[in-house]
Amino acid sequence: MSKKRIDHVGVIVKDLEATLKFYTEIVGLELKGRLTHTNGIFELAFLGFHGEDETEIELIQGYNDQLPAEGKVHHFAVNVPDIEAEWNRLKQLEVTFIDQEITTLPNGYRYFFIYGPEQEWIEFFQR
Repeated sequence: MSKKRIDHVGVIVKDLEATLKFYTEIVGLELKGRLTHTNGIFELAFLGFHGEDETEIELIQGYNDQLPAEGKVHHFAVNVPDIEAEWNRLKQLEVTFIDQEITTLPNGYRYFFIYGPEQEWIEFFQR
């Protein structure tokens, strides 16, 4: 099995601008990138430290802002070097896929989601 690591954690937010301000000015995270999802609805912002390719916080606006405070973490992502190979490997196992295909974002990043045993969302992600 190839080397994997946690890539990012997705957090649902109601106000992306206010959250970005708090995370950058108070927490000290840096805005590494921002984009509109290919669905035209979700606004995404990625934050990290020192411009490095480490575990990130992904802020998601436009998803479901009615969740309770303790339910705002949407998913965690596992970074993989070959998204197609991971897709094919998991297709051979007893795994329930959320996505029916691999999604490619405007910045070229690619991903898909599966359910974990408690119906939590797990994303496999390739930069």
